Amino acid sequence: MPKVTVIPSTINPLTHLPSASSEKRCVAGYARVSADSDEQFTSYEAQVDYYTNYVQSKPEWMFMKVYTDEGISGTNTKKREGFKEMVSDALAGKIDLIVNKSVSRFARNNVDSLVTIRKLKENGVECYFEKEGFYSFDAKGELLITIMSSLAQEERRSIFENVTWGQRKRFSDGKVQMPYKRFLGYEKGENGRPAIVESEAAVVRLIYRLYCDGKTSVEICKHLERLNIPSPGGSSKWSKTTVDSILTNEKYKGDALLQKKFTVDFLQKKMKANEGEVPQYYVEGSHPAIIVPEEWDQVQVEIARRKQLGRAYSGKSVLSSKLVCADCGGYYGSKVWHSTDRYRRVIWQCNEKIEKKCSTPALDTETIQRMFIQAYNQMMANKTQVIADCELMCRTLTDLNDVDAEIARLSEECEIVAELVRSLVNENSSSAQSQEEYLKKHNSLNKRYEDVLGELEKLKTERTLLQQQDKAKTLFYAR
Repeated sequence: MPKVTVIPSTINPLTHLPSASSEKRCVAGYARVSADSDEQFTSYEAQVDYYTNYVQSKPEWMFMKVYTDEGISGTNTKKREGFKEMVSDALAGKIDLIVNKSVSRFARNNVDSLVTIRKLKENGVECYFEKEGFYSFDAKGELLITIMSSLAQEERRSIFENVTWGQRKRFSDGKVQMPYKRFLGYEKGENGRPAIVESEAAVVRLIYRLYCDGKTSVEICKHLERLNIPSPGGSSKWSKTTVDSILTNEKYKGDALLQKKFTVDFLQKKMKANEGEVPQYYVEGSHPAIIVPEEWDQVQVEIARRKQLGRAYSGKSVLSSKLVCADCGGYYGSKVWHSTDRYRRVIWQCNEKIEKKCSTPALDTETIQRMFIQAYNQMMANKTQVIADCELMCRTLTDLNDVDAEIARLSEECEIVAELVRSLVNENSSSAQSQEEYLKKHNSLNKRYEDVLGELEKLKTERTLLQQQDKAKTLFYAR
């Protein structure tokens, strides 16, 4: 019988420290609050003070520091700079133990929590969760962490769903909220509804007037900067995006489209534009209007017109994008001849003249103005007939009957294809069949549905544009 002598271990495999070592462990605390408010700030200060005293009270521990994240959500670790610094220091060997209030304070994302704790464990760094009362190096530590972080994640999901339900309930009740600090023209009124700030509303009206006068968004920005008018954010510089947002925001005509964006994932808190994934709510007359609805609609028509013109549009002159070449259909643009000598002059010619060799002549501004007056006088000699012809053209161009009929047909086709998909799925789940054939049919029906849906969305957009044109026409004749 062989003689066996047990040689006891001298190194802890987890901490990598001598088992009988009297060396103090380097300990750090971690404190986080998830909202930036006075109450949470007090909690934040209390946590820092508590863990500083708590670690220093242990003679076998050496206090390093308390890492903090103030006003940061725990659903993921991407924006938690204090947390990332703590992990980095721990992996660099500066920390042996991390003391934390609870698993939910560490991370409410199950994956982030486990990945981080495992990484720390591999490098001999332990975590202690005071509320739950266990160490991550415990035999059941990882199981407990998995359970507790899963519960914390589900708690976060429940909170998110409750908040989302509350928001949508307010939307369905027609309650409008605005980011007043960065929303030009309105402030929160005494009754909680938006109230007009006249000094800011004047700027909004100026923006709309300049756009209707032919100015581009960039030119409007420069004009506002010359007048030393601050942007909604208080900056001396205006951006094209800000002006475009003001020109297209329905709230300025007293209406509100609610839930334009929504949160895709409660863990990542990513927002995306609502393209039909969740309900939207359109509230008419929800608050006082700064811009009359007819003028707002007219601006939307002009925005669509300029978008169709593309780069051909210019707001530098009243003649820009108005003169059309009889040869190629392109627009005339202003050009400078003899720019460096005394024969300098501004002329108008087809922008495609050199490339397409158009035979239309170059004209100066005075000649164009004279020709316009002559043509206008000739046309106004039969004013009644001209107006009647214009009204007939407007009625024809804005007739919605054909568009409505096509929208109804496509909507019906969408419903039929959707029912075919449902039947196919039910049949596949209730009886054995070739999955290859099933996928082939399913993909074919899906493609058909997406194609029809795409055509339907285009027609709905076209219908909206025609409606806006019809409103603009009504406003024109009313004037």
